[in-house]
Amino acid sequence: MDAELSQLLDGFPVYLTLPVQWGDQDAFGHVNNTVYLRWFESARIAYSHRVGFEQLDATQTVAPILAAISCNYRKQIRFPDTVHIGARITKIGRTSMTMEHRVVSGQLRAIAAEGDSVVVTYDYVEKKPIPVPVALREAIAKLEHKVELAGLGTR
Repeated sequence: MDAELSQLLDGFPVYLTLPVQWGDQDAFGHVNNTVYLRWFESARIAYSHRVGFEQLDATQTVAPILAAISCNYRKQIRFPDTVHIGARITKIGRTSMTMEHRVVSGQLRAIAAEGDSVVVTYDYVEKKPIPVPVALREAIAKLEHKVELAGLGTR
């Protein structure tokens, strides 16, 4: 990724680069709105891996669960293109974290979409939210270079 595109993702410690697939387009000839949410998901999972908050597997009972998601579409993306999807945590509450997402189009050299998701630390056995673990807070604060994210939040 060149300097111009990197600047559009400045402050996003985790990002992915993905090709736009022909099948991502809808009948109107642009990438379907649901694909952006899938791109957000991919960046969210990559971020989770970076801070050690993996998806649920046979040995875990606590893992993230998506509580809310939003997307603001700025520009239409068409095939062929390459997108760069950034993810960063902007807030940590008591049991939840707010993640910001950004999609940058290589062809347009512009921000194509932005959004937020709220991820809850969830105990899948007890079926309830639990406080964000201190070790996770610290890993996020270190990755984001924001000491304040390690503190106890209110949400």
